[in-house]
Amino acid sequence: MPLTDDAAIKALLEGARTIALVGASDRPSRPSYGVMAALQRHGYRVIPVNPQITGEHVHGEFVFRDLHQLGDPIDIVDIFRRSDAVGAVVDEAIAIGAKAVWMQLGVIDHDAAARAEAAGLQVVMDRCPAIDIPRLGVAPVGA
Repeated sequence: MPLTDDAAIKALLEGARTIALVGASDRPSRPSYGVMAALQRHGYRVIPVNPQITGEHVHGEFVFRDLHQLGDPIDIVDIFRRSDAVGAVVDEAIAIGAKAVWMQLGVIDHDAAARAEAAGLQVVMDRCPAIDIPRLGVAPVGA
């Protein structure tokens, strides 16, 4: 069952330091571009993942092809992909040992969520951390 309790979501966000943002964009008009900037301003290290712009930089961070390329532990995999593409991302998140997967607004995959939970990951679905952080009063990272 994906997290819906505000206290649990706040605890997840306050315990996280590194977020992989799958579906990151280098286009300022895209929601993922703005959300990545908001997360960075809050103090998170955000690692962009997008095979179409691998090797480029978004908000000062190198863009990786997939989660398997990341060498750092990931607290949250934030998914900016269509719902029909979520399953593969969740399987990668499980394989790399991420602690949680976060499916953005409108992104819903109950089967993938169940697989993630069965593997011990926390799951948030159909929400945006850039909205929940100020709404829940999440302290800046390192504060």
